[in-house]
Amino acid sequence: MVESSQAPADTRSWDDLRHHYLIEKELANRLRHSTRTERIEHHLYTTLYDELFRRVPHHSQRSRKATDFTRYLINQRVDLITHFNPSSQGKSTLLDIGCGDGHLVKAASPHFQTVYALDVSAEIVKQTQLPDNATLVLSNGVDIPVPAASVDTAFSHQLMEHLHPDDAVEQLQAIFNSLKPGGCYICITPNRLCGPHDISKHFDAAATGFHLKEYTVSELYSIFKQANFAKVLLCKISGRSRVFTLTLNPVIVQGFRLVEAIVERQPRQRRHKIANNPLLFRNITLVGIK
Repeated sequence: MVESSQAPADTRSWDDLRHHYLIEKELANRLRHSTRTERIEHHLYTTLYDELFRRVPHHSQRSRKATDFTRYLINQRVDLITHFNPSSQGKSTLLDIGCGDGHLVKAASPHFQTVYALDVSAEIVKQTQLPDNATLVLSNGVDIPVPAASVDTAFSHQLMEHLHPDDAVEQLQAIFNSLKPGGCYICITPNRLCGPHDISKHFDAAATGFHLKEYTVSELYSIFKQANFAKVLLCKISGRSRVFTLTLNPVIVQGFRLVEAIVERQPRQRRHKIANNPLLFRNITLVGIK
C-alpha cells in the first residue's frame, strides 16, 4: 500500500544534509519564537522561506528531478483530488496551498477550469512555469487571498506542519471561507507518532526544523472542527485510485486519542514501528467538507 504523502528518499550527501539542517533550524527558531504581528503583518513566513531557498540551493524542492516514482505520487494525488470532485470536471476551481515547484498544479490543471497556485515563497516559485488556467497567489502564510466561496477543492501536501501552532486554526478558517458550500479541503500531513519528518529527522528525536508542529489524527480533527467544517473524513489511499474514507465523529476520535496516547508513551524505536503500521496512518489524509 502506497500512501499519498510518501516521499522519495533524500539522496544528498551528509554534508549537504547538515548544512540544510543548521540553516533550517536557525530560521525555524526565529519563526517558532515570533509574534503574530511579525509572522502575518511583517510577512515573516515569506522572509524566512525565501532565505532558506537562497541559502540552501541543494534543497530537495529545488534539486529533485522527475522520476517514475515522483510522477506516480503526483498522479496519485491528482486521482485523490478528482475523487472528491467528480461531478464538475473541467468546470470547477482548485486551490493548491503550498504549490512549491508547481508539479501538482501542472498535472491537475486539465481537470479544472481555474487553478490557484498559492505559496509563501516567491523564491521557490519564481522559475515555475504554470499552465494558462493557473494563477500564482502569494500569501503571508495564513491568509488565503482568493475570492470568498470560489473554490470547489482545496489541497495541501506537507503544509499544516509548517504553520506556527497559533496560526493553524486561523488558516483553516481562511481556507473554509474560500470554499463554496459543499466544497472540500484535502490536507495531507505526516503523523507525529513516527516523526520527526523534517530535515531534523537525521539529527534530532523531535522536529526542530520548519515542522513547527506535527499532528496526530485526533489533534488534526480537533482544529478542523474549530474551523467549522461540517464533516471531517479520514482517508486511506491504495494504489492510484482506490480511496477509502471514514467519517470521523467524537466517539471514533476518542478511540484514536486513546490509542495515540498509548503509542506516544512507547520508546521511540517501538513507537515508530507501531505507528508505521498502515492501520495507524503514517501519513494523515484528512478531508474537511464545508
